[in-house]
Amino acid sequence: MSDGDAVRRPLIVQKFGGTSVATPEGRALVCARVRARVEAGDDVIVVVSAMGRAGEPYATDTLLGLVGDAEPDGRETDLLSSCGEVISAVVLAHGLRADGVAAYAMTGRAAGVLTDGEFGDAAVVTVDPAPLRAALGRGLVPVVTGFQGVSPAGETTTLGRGGSDTSACAIGAALGADAVEIHTDVDGVMSADPRTCDGVRVLDSLQYEELFQMARAGAKVMHAPAAEIAMGAGIPVRVLNTDGSSAGTLVTGPEQLGDGHRRRVATAVSHAGGVTRFVVTLPDGAARTEGVTAVFRAMADGGVSLDMFTPLDGRLAFSADADSADRAAGILDRLGLAFARRDNLAKVTLVGAGMHGVPGVMARVAEALSAAGIEILQSADSHYTISVLVAEDRARDSVNALHSEFGLGVE
Repeated sequence: MSDGDAVRRPLIVQKFGGTSVATPEGRALVCARVRARVEAGDDVIVVVSAMGRAGEPYATDTLLGLVGDAEPDGRETDLLSSCGEVISAVVLAHGLRADGVAAYAMTGRAAGVLTDGEFGDAAVVTVDPAPLRAALGRGLVPVVTGFQGVSPAGETTTLGRGGSDTSACAIGAALGADAVEIHTDVDGVMSADPRTCDGVRVLDSLQYEELFQMARAGAKVMHAPAAEIAMGAGIPVRVLNTDGSSAGTLVTGPEQLGDGHRRRVATAVSHAGGVTRFVVTLPDGAARTEGVTAVFRAMADGGVSLDMFTPLDGRLAFSADADSADRAAGILDRLGLAFARRDNLAKVTLVGAGMHGVPGVMARVAEALSAAGIEILQSADSHYTISVLVAEDRARDSVNALHSEFGLGVE
């Protein structure tokens, strides 16, 4: 058989989170997962996070603690933040070689991950596939540092918390991978946060858009840009436990999922706390439209991201993260606009591809929350979501009420 007739080997990108690589026992399990793929005849690229969580010696937060409360410099902060993944990649590559798997540690820069240069929250612009293809061509398993890449100016930049997921999906998209596996310390994507909701279950499958909306709405299941990249590339993603205890959750397009999934009105409930709501009194008459425009422009220029914005009769309601709430209030003061502010709120979101065009879903949401004595301060919807703003101390009750109403729990 000529080289041109050679059968293409399946390419799998395996991402392992910080808890998976934190201990010698965990790394041994990771090595076994990688070796199983290699022995099955697959080409494998491994993407790793920093080891462990805050307090453990090589975790990102621990490394950042070395500089204390010093005035942060974006370039240096990213340089320091990137060290944890470098340690993980080198240690895991060493472990793989000791386990009989030819491995090669690579930084994001070496792997061709180019970002937009935004320190602390960079976006992946492109991935040059040549370095990784060269390593695979030499029979190696590249072990790539997640969470990081290189700016056009040659600086190390990081992708924000959860960015190793994005690294894995961006690499998978650039190289045309057959699948991306997100290995973590849970059995898959849950119908709600088990720390908040009773009777949650592992979802067998999700549409890309559902996972993206869950991540945007506060679920800690996957970095939102990662879900967006996978959706754009059409790469199947499986979220599963590193210990192999379950099949995990398959994330793919609607055409790959069965009728049972399509018949579900709702799939999951997500929530995010730390929300502040503003209700702004607008000028009368013709100046009202200009007032709305002025608020949006001033917030954008001030770096405040708005959510759930709703024009009311002579007023404009919107929400913002608590971290940017004081900045938003200062902008409104400078515009000379009167406003009411309410802190300590939460956004609770029902997610489901099956709700689009189905009458009565919002009515069920309202009735379930009313029965639990929960006031809806504001709502917003899309083809895939219905979100409500509630008092933060009622977020748990809200999640449980909606989870129960839509039968999302253990079957």
